[in-house]
Amino acid sequence: MRVEDALFIRKSTRAFLKDPVDMSIITNILEQAKLSPSGDNHQPWQVAVLTGKAKDNLCSKLEEAFRSGKEPAMDYEYYPQNKKSEKETKWFSSYKENRKACGLALYSQLGITREMKKEKDDLYAKNYRGFDAPVILIFFIDKDLGKGSYVDYGIFLQSIMLLTVEKGLASCPQGSLGEYADIVRQELPEYKDKIVLCGMSIGYEDDANVINKYRTGRQDINNIVKYYD
Repeated sequence: MRVEDALFIRKSTRAFLKDPVDMSIITNILEQAKLSPSGDNHQPWQVAVLTGKAKDNLCSKLEEAFRSGKEPAMDYEYYPQNKKSEKETKWFSSYKENRKACGLALYSQLGITREMKKEKDDLYAKNYRGFDAPVILIFFIDKDLGKGSYVDYGIFLQSIMLLTVEKGLASCPQGSLGEYADIVRQELPEYKDKIVLCGMSIGYEDDANVINKYRTGRQDINNIVKYYD
């Protein structure tokens, strides 16, 4: 498979089949992804692979926290204005328009309107269940590492996502799985001193589910690239 094809095929999959994924495939993906570059080859990635009861227990507690109204609080400032919660963020410029278009397209695909709060909550709650994928990866990083390590980590995550396509799998990278970081660390005490970076759901795509027909757009190349001679 060409990299170009994998990039085109890859998308954030939000509905998976119940079919289990052989753990040897996941291990193989991670073995290859660890070849990703990092500054001075310091390799900042640390990964917990969750399946079965371990996955179900974590997802249940994350969903319960969301439905109870508990405010999310990530370990680091993912959002603008140094906010740890999306609700506190004031988006601006094209970033605001891109996010709005993304959300509207998803809700329109599912026939959900602004007034349908329960349906919107139920949809978002699926994030905390990893969209019922058979495998969830949780990514951790040492607290003392700097911003460059987060850049390196993004390369590692992209490698995993492209490799899942090559293996006939689907994935969804999820910042939401890091929104209740304390709960994650309680379930995975081995990482009690680490930052919860994000998560990723992996499994076989449910092609029949309408939510997987949804695709996001991309900006015109002239809006993001300037050429200098």
